Amino acid sequence: MAQAETLETMQPNPEWDADGYEDAVATLGSDDYTFKVWGGDWCGDCQDQLPDFGAALDAAGVDSDRIEHYPVEKADDGSKIGPRVEEYGIEYIPTVVVELDGEEVARFVEEEADPIAVYLAAQLSN
Repeated sequence: MAQAETLETMQPNPEWDADGYEDAVATLGSDDYTFKVWGGDWCGDCQDQLPDFGAALDAAGVDSDRIEHYPVEKADDGSKIGPRVEEYGIEYIPTVVVELDGEEVARFVEEEADPIAVYLAAQLSN
């Protein structure tokens, strides 16, 4: 299900080196996962993290129709507003939810110790 709206920050970082992340790339591309990405092009954390994640998905050969973008804005009170934010309980961005056959199988939220691709690959490998 391709969406009309996209996150510019999901454009793959051309300097990202997939060779250092072979295991993560292999895991991300190993199944028919759907990647739901909440972020904001205005968000510093998203600007730092999403281009590398976009490059990892690209290196993994994940079809663009399996990557759903959900652009988020910040309300005056600091809460996040945007598509499916309430449904998925999105409080911090970037948030990436990985689904397989409609079931959530992994989730990355904002500031984990590992890059998004590495963190999700570890969850998917368990």
